[in-house]
This record gives sequence, structure tokens and C-alpha cells, in this order.
Amino acid sequence: QVQLVESGGGLAQAGGSLRLSCAAKGSISGIAVMAWYRQGPGKQRELVARITSGRSTNYADSVKGRFTISRDNAQNTVYLQMNSLKPEDTAVYYCSADVRPLGRAYTTYWGQGTQVTVSS
Repeated sequence: QVQLVESGGGLAQAGGSLRLSCAAKGSISGIAVMAWYRQGPGKQRELVARITSGRSTNYADSVKGRFTISRDNAQNTVYLQMNSLKPEDTAVYYCSADVRPLGRAYTTYWGQGTQVTVSS
């Protein structure tokens, strides 16, 4: 059984920083793309950033230059460093990962979500 365990959300002031972490746990033989999504109040879930196993990255235009995604392949963990936070960054943040459990095919897994609230 594979689980994605998120941590690091919370409350920040505008202009502040937060760092999210997401660790994939279980019997894993490989992880391809890891990503962060968010869903704000009354909005659809949107892609924030993604990173491949080779560490190629893509970002939503709204976070370019402020957020940085990174990963530790040895620890099966993905991070999202969020700087210069804005109130519009307020959302529940979800990590996802394309994981290959031992003896099985790649499957997309999701974390439980962590709340990020940015006050003005």
C-alpha cells in the first residue's frame, strides 16, 4: 500500500514563506512525475508545479518566480518552497505522484491535502 503524507501547511502573512513536504511511503520501486496541485475556495483544482524524475520542472504562470518545486529521490519526497505569498495563494494544496509499487504498474496517488492560508 502506497501513501503520500503531506506536511508543512499553515498560516502565513502576505509576503511570507511556507514550505510543503510530501513523502511517498510503502513498497515502491520507482516514482516518475511528482506534482503539487491546489484548490482554492470555490475554484477548481489546478496544477501548481510538477517535477520529473530527472528534475525537469514546470510551473503555473501565477507562481513562477515565487514557488520552487524540488525532490529527494532517495527519500521519495517532493517539496514546494513558497515565497512572496499572496492572499490568492490561499488553498488546500495536494501532492500527487506517479508511483510504481513493487510488482505493479505505475499509478497516480494523491496526498490528503494541507491547508495554506495567506492573510493580507
